[in-house]
Amino acid sequence: MKRNLSMNRYFTAVSAENKPKYRFDGKTKAHWLRWHKALLPAVKASLGRMPAKVPINAEVQAQWQEDGLNKQRIIFDVEKHLSAVAYLFWPSNVSGKVPAILACHGHGNYGKDAVMGNRSSPDIAADIADHNYDYGLQMAKAGYAVIAIDWRGFGERDDRRKPNFANNYFENDPCSANLLRATLMGQTPLGMNVHDGMVALDYLCSRKFVDTENIGVMGLSYGGTMTTFMSIVDQRIKAADIICYSDRFADFAMRDNNACGVQVTPDLYSLCDVPDLQGLIAPRPLLVEIGTYDNCFMVDSAMSCFHEVEKIFLAAGKRDLLELDLFEGGHRWGANKSRAFFDRHLKG
Repeated sequence: MKRNLSMNRYFTAVSAENKPKYRFDGKTKAHWLRWHKALLPAVKASLGRMPAKVPINAEVQAQWQEDGLNKQRIIFDVEKHLSAVAYLFWPSNVSGKVPAILACHGHGNYGKDAVMGNRSSPDIAADIADHNYDYGLQMAKAGYAVIAIDWRGFGERDDRRKPNFANNYFENDPCSANLLRATLMGQTPLGMNVHDGMVALDYLCSRKFVDTENIGVMGLSYGGTMTTFMSIVDQRIKAADIICYSDRFADFAMRDNNACGVQVTPDLYSLCDVPDLQGLIAPRPLLVEIGTYDNCFMVDSAMSCFHEVEKIFLAAGKRDLLELDLFEGGHRWGANKSRAFFDRHLKG
């Protein structure tokens, strides 16, 4: 009898035998409707107990004009014991209402600052250059009201940036530490971040210059995870751009161990796979960006994921609303189709 002592081999073997309950295998719109009706509430439930909303008590801490934009730094409350800081940019020559975008940052050191184009330090500027990361700033320049916040544990909400903080376990892996503590309370960091994203949209929709009927979401890497889940949970989102987050749980999470505590929910892989999550966005428009040299989400499994999403959109009768940008490059924003995609679906 061949025995195994490796946990990596164990999870790879278990995932090879895993049969998610709601993997899409239909062909017709009736199949899609039944599948969508069954999977959607199950995915929402996996996010755990969501925080209770409170009055957001928004405060504009600073405002200035630059790049032809109005720019504001805003702080607001997301729940009883926690606040969030946001940047909100919109065209300074706006007359009437403009469509809006929630720009989701990825798993990095600078949170919202990178996606909103803050180049105040060489390190942030290098991060933006490496990942073509400032899509929030670029979409604001393209005529959108764009909001970005720090997800929990990132940017200004990263306890490692606080003075006199000494906790080596948390410092080494804050995502796992937050997952452990949230799990004790029946919650998940992913669910908490979705809640915060919804509060950010609440604030965005309160601004008189925002066209609340035309809101999009976009994000790179973990920002792609957030784009996926925000689109699933919040129907105010009318179009989504998922950047370099296409893959299979068996590959990036189980085989490569390329996942962290903010990307997963309990029981999720027993319910579905990543293509199913992205397929839940149908019948709304979806742009998927895949880098040919992405070393986080490899192109072969990324394309396999896309083709499964394609089958779901086809069954839903909405294949024309699914777009692919397969670009030559690594783990970064391709920037080839985003503006035209959002212009088509949010500006009409």
